[in-house]
Amino acid sequence: MIEATNLTRIFSNGHSEVRAVDKVHLEVNRGEFSMILGRSGSGKSTLLGMLAGLIRPTSGTVRIKGTDISSLSDDLISELRAREIGFVFQFSGLLPTITVIDNLMLPALFYPGKTDVRKRALGLLDKVGLSDRADAYPGTLSSGEMKRVAIARALSNGPSLLIADEPTGDLDVDTEFEIMELFRQLNGEGMTIVMVTHNPDLMRYATRIYGMEQGRLAEGFHSVHTGHGPMEPLH
Repeated sequence: MIEATNLTRIFSNGHSEVRAVDKVHLEVNRGEFSMILGRSGSGKSTLLGMLAGLIRPTSGTVRIKGTDISSLSDDLISELRAREIGFVFQFSGLLPTITVIDNLMLPALFYPGKTDVRKRALGLLDKVGLSDRADAYPGTLSSGEMKRVAIARALSNGPSLLIADEPTGDLDVDTEFEIMELFRQLNGEGMTIVMVTHNPDLMRYATRIYGMEQGRLAEGFHSVHTGHGPMEPLH
C-alpha cells in the first residue's frame, strides 16, 4: 500500500537547517493499522504529510500502490489523494455555515463522476452513528460528534487509505475511546490506516507500532521518549 524509502525532509531555519525527517524507511501493507508515536516536534506530522503527498520530500521516495508520488505533478498528486486517501486531522475543520450532510458531500465536488452522493453521505452518517444529525449545523454538535462527521467526510470518496494526524488530541478520554473504537471497526472492515499520536495508551488499537524521535523512525516501541532515557522496543 505505502512504501517510503530513505525519506528525508530538511527545512531551513535562518542560517541553519532542521532535519525534520531523517532517512526514514516505512512499509504499510493493505489492511494494517499502523500507528506512529512521538512527542511534539519529533517529525511525525511531517512524515505523515510526505506519505500523503502534502509535503514534498527533500530526498527519498514515497510509493502508494506502486506509484512514486514524489515524481508526480501537483495536479496528479491531488488527483491521487482525492481518489485514494481520506484525511482526519486533530481539528475537525467542518464548515460552520453549511449542514452536516453538505459538509460530507463537499469532497465530491473535487472528484467528478461520483453518483448518488447524498445517498452515500447519508450511509456514512449512519455508519458513524449520526444519521439523525444530517441537517444539523456543526456548531450544534459535541466535539465527539464533530470528529465522527470528520471521519465520515474522510470516507466520502471511498478511499483505500485513511491518514489521521492526532485525531483524538482535542478529545476527552471517553470520547477518545469512542473514536478509537470507530477506527478499530473501520480497520476490521479492511481499511488501511496510518495514524500519528503522542499518546502511548492508544497503541492497543494498532496492528503495527512505530516510535519517532528527532526525525528517526523505528518499529516496535514500548513507549515514546520522555526525556528520561531511550525508547524501549517491544518484545
